[in-house]
Amino acid sequence: MSDTLNRILVALAMLGVALVAVFLEKFGVPGIYWLCILVSLAMILEFMVCLWRAPRNVMFNGKNVALFLGFLILLGLDFVSTLTLGHRPMMILMILVIICATDICAWFFGHQIGGDKMWERISEHKTWAGQIFGIIGGTVAAIIYGHLVLGMFVSQLLWIGIGIALLSQYGDLTASFVKRRLKIKDFSHVLGGHGGIIDRFDGWIYVLPIILAMLA
Repeated sequence: MSDTLNRILVALAMLGVALVAVFLEKFGVPGIYWLCILVSLAMILEFMVCLWRAPRNVMFNGKNVALFLGFLILLGLDFVSTLTLGHRPMMILMILVIICATDICAWFFGHQIGGDKMWERISEHKTWAGQIFGIIGGTVAAIIYGHLVLGMFVSQLLWIGIGIALLSQYGDLTASFVKRRLKIKDFSHVLGGHGGIIDRFDGWIYVLPIILAMLA
């Protein structure tokens, strides 16, 4: 099976799981809430496994210890955030739609256009073109979401789309930096060509805690 086909099949499987969670919500079952909880817990467990497997000289390097502890705290904050935000399924769906649109547009246009790298020492594939079109894609997704769910144009969704798109990309860069320090390509191979759980959901590392803080 080719890597591309594997990525497509895994993406369809993840979409299927998300649709099942949405479907359960119609019957009063908090599918989105429990899905978010499981993903958050899986991210923490996956990172702890990476730390356990890391070479001792990498794990106990002074700078790395602070970085890994900070990243673990971020993952813990994500879990705490899902305990509250998970009960707001429409908000979670909006966040995921924006993050997915940002991720897809950044990847596609970044590969098609190329150009200057953002931080090549952290992630050799991310470009400024990818970031710009990722923000555009995330913002457009927020506006479309507003039309489909609210039935109207909501100007605040412009800023929400831009903010979430930016934060999701910096979450991605943070995860990439942590992987560089761990000397690994992916956090795991649970999701085939997509890598691990953190590789796929690193976009909400900063988004969820900041939105929770804003609501508080």
